Amino acid sequence: MTTQPVIKGASFVITHTPSLVRHGSKPIREIEKDPKVLDTIHSHLRSYEDAVAYPPNQVFIGNMRPELLKDYERPWTNVKLQGADRFSQWGEILPEDEFYGWLKIADRYKLVSLEEQFLATEVKPKLQNHPLINEEDLTLLGEGVKLPDIQEKIEQGIALPLHINKDQLIGCIETGHEEDKFLSAHILLENLCNKASGIVAMRHALKNFDVRPEQIGYVLGCDEEAVGDRYQRGGGNMAKSIAEHAGCVNATGSDVKSFCCAPAHAVSIAASLVQAGVHDEVLIIGGGCLAKLGMKYAGNVSKEMPITEDQMGAIAILIGKDDGKSPKIRTDAFGKHEISAGSSAQAIYQSLVVKPLEKIGKKITEIDKFAVELHNPDVTEPNGNGNVPRGNYRTLAGMAVLRKEMERSGMETFEDKHGMLGFSPTQGHIASAIPFLGHSREMIMNGEIETAMFVGKGSLFLGKMTTLSDGMSFIIEKNEGVK
Repeated sequence: MTTQPVIKGASFVITHTPSLVRHGSKPIREIEKDPKVLDTIHSHLRSYEDAVAYPPNQVFIGNMRPELLKDYERPWTNVKLQGADRFSQWGEILPEDEFYGWLKIADRYKLVSLEEQFLATEVKPKLQNHPLINEEDLTLLGEGVKLPDIQEKIEQGIALPLHINKDQLIGCIETGHEEDKFLSAHILLENLCNKASGIVAMRHALKNFDVRPEQIGYVLGCDEEAVGDRYQRGGGNMAKSIAEHAGCVNATGSDVKSFCCAPAHAVSIAASLVQAGVHDEVLIIGGGCLAKLGMKYAGNVSKEMPITEDQMGAIAILIGKDDGKSPKIRTDAFGKHEISAGSSAQAIYQSLVVKPLEKIGKKITEIDKFAVELHNPDVTEPNGNGNVPRGNYRTLAGMAVLRKEMERSGMETFEDKHGMLGFSPTQGHIASAIPFLGHSREMIMNGEIETAMFVGKGSLFLGKMTTLSDGMSFIIEKNEGVK
């Protein structure tokens, strides 16, 4: 017997980590060529208070609707929202001192060392009051180590330094194996940042929605990190490693990889598992991507803006059997970018939007809201990459005109009516349509809209194994109740 899969909840978390920007892939390369670049980066970092008061961040964690961004003049970095809250019903914006604590909690192999004074006075007192922290977490934090011991490991070349407040040394992370470059301190830092941010997002999802950790049968990771050693690069399993820290004692899991498109693939797999009756509750998790910190920092610097890629996003999505109220996933209308499809924008949207809508007898204009690549234009435009969501909506609108579903005059209002401004951290899998899931779920349950379509795209060609792109789409709609 099949059951209708529904979206039971979605969590969205931002970890504000400006002192880790230096470890992003682009900054590392630029600093190696010119050490003065580090000073430039430091002079353009923003405070935690500014990150919390930043309008797109409040939209991402769910305290503001995307349409409210239109009320503020861009760049939004000039806007400081009054009374902005770090917590929301779905997640939070986490400061970097607390994030280092989560990094230590996620570290099962004791690779991370935090300076004892920093741990005792900055990290522990704050985490003790965090709503997601338990006694086991506080035990895992340990007592810290002395600063000279940290400095010695760094000088020996077996550890990477960790800083706070731009350049204050507060810890280090050691290499996992001296002969395995895929267990280097830097790669392990990437993976642990992903894991730690994912743990926070997963715990928020399980705390804020009506699903208990022990109910989860399967966990799907959809991030961009490659967990493994020299023999099994990318072997995984990030999903299971995160679930271990969230009390999902009855779950197993695996990782789904498809560049930015992985979350959409994960939703289709999770929904299928639930509909087939294999698992009643499935949790999708995607942690943040350290490599993309500061990826487009030069654009912000050239415009005398603060660096907006000073943070990582993390997502968690609960998909389960029909509860009679949560939005339904239309498993009869998944869109996919077939191998035979072309790579033009029109060909991609023909596969991802038109075909699945034709299957269920709907027009483009009959979908209330489309979520596309929701990259924040404060990041992309200064770097010369344009307004990514706007470009996608114009393509969609153009296709609706070609299909005679609306007049050409409607193109100018299509984004406002059926789309939204970009607000997501530009972290590939995080930005690819998924950030609207929490908003759309709430809007559908409140009766504001009835349908939403999520169009995820991925750049498979970046791996040099194929010249193909990728894409998946799915539709959620109002639940009429269990019949």
